[in-house]
Parts: sequence; structure tokens; C-alpha cells
Amino acid sequence: MLIIRGIALLLDVKYVKNVPNLSSVWDMGLQLFRKHISLSPEIEHKTVTGLLRLIESERLGEATDKTLLSHLLKMFTDLGMYSETFEKPFLECTSQFYATEGVKYLQQSDIPDYLKHAESRLQEEHERCILYLEANTRKPLIATTEKQLLQRHTSAIIEKGFTMLMEANRVTDLSRMYILFQRVDAIEMLKQALSLYIRGTGQGIIMDEEKDKDLVPFLLEFKASLDKILEESFAKNEAFSNTIKESFEHLINLRQNRPAELIAKFLDEKLRPGNKGTSEEELEGILDKVLVLFRYIQGKDVFEAFYKKDLAKRLLLGKSASIDAEKSMITKLKTECGSQFTNKLEGMFKDIELSKEINDSFKQSSQARTKLPTGIELSVHVLTTGYWLTFSPMDVKLPHELNVYQDIFKEFYLSKYSGRRLMWQNSLGHCVLKAEFPKGRKELAVSLFQSVVLMLFNNAQKLSFIDIKESTGIEDKELRRTLQSLACGKVRVLQKTPKGRDIDDKDEFVFNDDFSAPLYRIKVNAIQMKETVEENTSTTERVFQDRQYQVDAAIVRIMKTRKTLSHTLLITELFQQLKFPIKPADMKKRIESLIDREYLERDRSNPQIYNYLA
Repeated sequence: MLIIRGIALLLDVKYVKNVPNLSSVWDMGLQLFRKHISLSPEIEHKTVTGLLRLIESERLGEATDKTLLSHLLKMFTDLGMYSETFEKPFLECTSQFYATEGVKYLQQSDIPDYLKHAESRLQEEHERCILYLEANTRKPLIATTEKQLLQRHTSAIIEKGFTMLMEANRVTDLSRMYILFQRVDAIEMLKQALSLYIRGTGQGIIMDEEKDKDLVPFLLEFKASLDKILEESFAKNEAFSNTIKESFEHLINLRQNRPAELIAKFLDEKLRPGNKGTSEEELEGILDKVLVLFRYIQGKDVFEAFYKKDLAKRLLLGKSASIDAEKSMITKLKTECGSQFTNKLEGMFKDIELSKEINDSFKQSSQARTKLPTGIELSVHVLTTGYWLTFSPMDVKLPHELNVYQDIFKEFYLSKYSGRRLMWQNSLGHCVLKAEFPKGRKELAVSLFQSVVLMLFNNAQKLSFIDIKESTGIEDKELRRTLQSLACGKVRVLQKTPKGRDIDDKDEFVFNDDFSAPLYRIKVNAIQMKETVEENTSTTERVFQDRQYQVDAAIVRIMKTRKTLSHTLLITELFQQLKFPIKPADMKKRIESLIDREYLERDRSNPQIYNYLA
């Protein structure tokens, strides 16, 4: 046709151009060629079949003549036969090819390889459109490939490989999955898989009481891995971020109150001395990470109770690793929950700071200069009852020197702050004793109870357990722990007969003349009594008691505003206002209590409606 058009070029230019309704030699040739092919279906079929075989061979990795393919398809386009004659069977063959390949490849390979293969196939089809297919074919071709390789297998891909990729932290493969699933609108399915993975992975740890010790480190590590995957694999997608938040909140509150308690204890551990190798910046980072977990817990009042108890011990016993870190944590909690949440915690710090000023003032007072026994220095923490936990006072018969010191301080304090009452908490006291051993002088850092016991040996060579008990007045269990730390621990200032780890009523104790140690100042650790079930229960019960007051206040506040309200609406409003989980049955008990106390009454015509009593 090109030769004929060349020969008749002058005719086209001089004659055809000037005669209306007359086709050029080229157009007439195309019409005749199209007519000839349409009259010979066998030629059309063989040509299309040959093209499809060439393309299939190329898909199978065989070498093909792309120039030939391009010319033949250009011919179909010029003849106006591309869409109907070639494109339709081509898309059907593509669908069949990838349907077969998708099933086979998914069975034979793991998910990362399958995703790479799907990604590679989509790229190949895109390049095929650029090389020899019509531009309009690209959209249906890619859609067909996506449907057969991805859309049909999304459930199988997730079931077979999602958990494995998450557990192995395969961020690149997860990113590939996310991008491919976006192409077939399967993001919702991927979100559900993520939610199920978070809940399923964490539930075993959360519900296993034997793993409580590792719970908070596990949650921190788990959250960090999820954040990394969110950023690097899921493009910081807000919907995925919300899924992580919701799933983590569900997970961490499967056991009501316990995670809140464990988070408080974890912070206590990190804020105490002994975390060697942890810099201020690293500690600050840990606090920020723990704060993220804190946001998820519903029982924030439980956290507050345990955190307050542990903070009190750290401040009073000088067990805090960093006051700056302590204050930083309080600031973070204040920003998160408001000043009401941290009011008592801040009050505790104010008491400690005010106590320093009181001690300085006392040392400069006339009472201290004229009446104090020599050789003793005393530092007192004056605590405001409302800020601190209620400590059970423990009786002890103090040495005369300490009694005199307490009386003089009390006289000074009450002269400065009239109308106040001082109550000494002996169980929280600690001392530094100077001790003369045959092998050298030492300073012993001990608790007040240890100090009281040791000072008995200034006037006695040997004392029995009964003698010590009568002389000190210390409670039996506490005295046994104290003697155990002095005679059975690493630093044995006393010797016990008979030898053994336990303290019996018939045991006798003598000053250890053979004691020696390389250091001048020695810390005699008390036998730490593990936090008892009773102590934990007491803290938890105190939280529940506070919750009852909050529920009562909320009910009265709502009813005072509404005057009359049905039971259902009142319960609904309470759920909206209360910041901790509570059962409807417990709410009903509080309503009954308020009715008994005549804050509310039931409507006479309908017992399901409550009226407020002014």
C-alpha cells in the first residue's frame, strides 16, 4: 500500500483533493483491506491468535519480536479493528492467564514472593502498553491483572502471610502489601487484619498473670514496633493510626486496673537509683513512651493511687534517681490530665521543699543552739496529711537522745505553726550511725528500727530476742525482719546464735567484733518485704471508695440540673461523664444509696423515673 500510495501521490494531491466525496488512494486501500479481512474470518482469527500467542510467550519469558507486534497492532488500529477484533479477546486471555498463574503461584510460594511477583507483573503490563498496545487498553488491562492476581486472593494473602510479616517486622513487604491492597480497594480488610493481630498477639501476655513482670516492657516494645510499621509501611495513614489506638486501648483494658498498677510500678522502678547506664535523655524518652500507654488505660485513678504510694516512698527514703525526672513526669501527667490529677503529687514535692526550709530554720533557732544533745543531727520531713497516704504508725521506744531531739523539734515547730499537730512516723525514718569496730571505725546507713536495735549494744554484750523486743517495743514481725537484716544479711553487724536465716524467740545476739568492710560508709539493707496482697488490696479498695464518691457526685450533679430523669437516660449520662469503667449494676447500687439518703426519690406513677429532692 505504501508503494501504491507513492505511485499515485500526484493523483491524490492534484485530483482527489479537489473532488468532493472522493477518498484518497490510502483510505480506499484501507477500506478494501478491511473488507478483504472481514470476508475471510480465518485470516482474522489466525492473525489475532498469533498475536495472543506471541504476547503469552513474552509473559512466559520467551524472546519475541516486539517490532512485529507493534506493526501488526498498529495495522489493527489503522483499520479500526483494534477494540473489537483484538482488545476484547486479549483481555479475556489475560484474565485466564493470570487467574491460572495466581492460584498456582500462591500455592507454591510464600506471601513476600507472591507480592513481589504481582508487583512485577503489574509493571510488565504497564510497559507493554507503552511499547505496543493502545493507550486506552492500559486501564482495563491493569484492572484485569489486579483482579486476578490481587483482588481474588486478598483474604488468602492476609490469612497466609500478614501475621508472619508483622511478627518478623518485615516493613518493606508490609509496605508492598499496603500499596497493592490500595490498588484493589482492600485497605479496610488490611485494617481489620491489623486490629485482629494486635488484639490476638497481646491478649496472651495481658491475661497471663505469671507474665505481669514483663507486661509493661512488652507493651512498650510492641507499641514501638507498631509505630515503626505505621510510619514505614502504612504511610502514616490516619485510619491505620486510629486502628492501632483503638486496638491497643481494647488490649490494655482487658484486665481492668491491673495494667494501670503495673505501669505505675514500672515507673517506680525506672525512677529509683540503680538503672546503671541510663542517661537523663534516655530516662526522659522512657517516660514519654510510658505516657503513651498511660493514655490508653481507663483506670487512671488506679494508676494515680499506686504512683502516689510509690512516689511517697521514693521522696521520703531518698530513693529517687532524679528529682528533675520526677518533676518532669508530674508535668507530663498534668498536661495530660489537668491540675486536679496532679494536685496531691505536686503537694508532696512542696512538702519536701518546705521541710528543707523548716530544718534550716530549726538549726538556727535558739532551741537548737541551747537544748540539743551534742553529736546528733536530725532532719525532719513535715508532711501535710491530705497530700500523702495514710501511714499506719508503728510504736518504738526510742533512745533518750532521739526522744529529746523530737521533743525540742516539736516545741520549735508548734511555736512557729500554732494549732497544728505532729505525729511521728517512725517506720519511715533512717539514720547514719558511727560504729567503732576493733578493725576500724565505720558509718552505717540504717533504718530507724535498725538504729534503735544497734544502740542497745552500747550498754550490753549479749541480748536475746525477748530482751530486744521488750527494750525496743517494735512489733514482732517488723523486729524479726530488722534483726534478720543485721545478723543474716550481707552486712552482718550482729552475730546470731544459733546460726540460721530465720529469727526464733530463743535466739541470742552479740556485737560482731570481727566485722570488716573495705568502704567507710556501709548501707545495711533492710529485708524488703514484698508488697503484700493486703497492701495492694488496700490501695485498690481506696480507689473504689473514691470512685463511689465520684459516682454519687455525678448522679447528684445530673439530677440537680435535670430535676426529673428516667433510669436509662441517667445511666447513659453517667457513662458519658465518668472517666473510669463501671458496671450498670454498680451504678444502680449508688442510685439506691442516694434514694436511701433522700437525695433522690422514685416517681410515684413510674418507678423507672427519678426525681431530685432539693
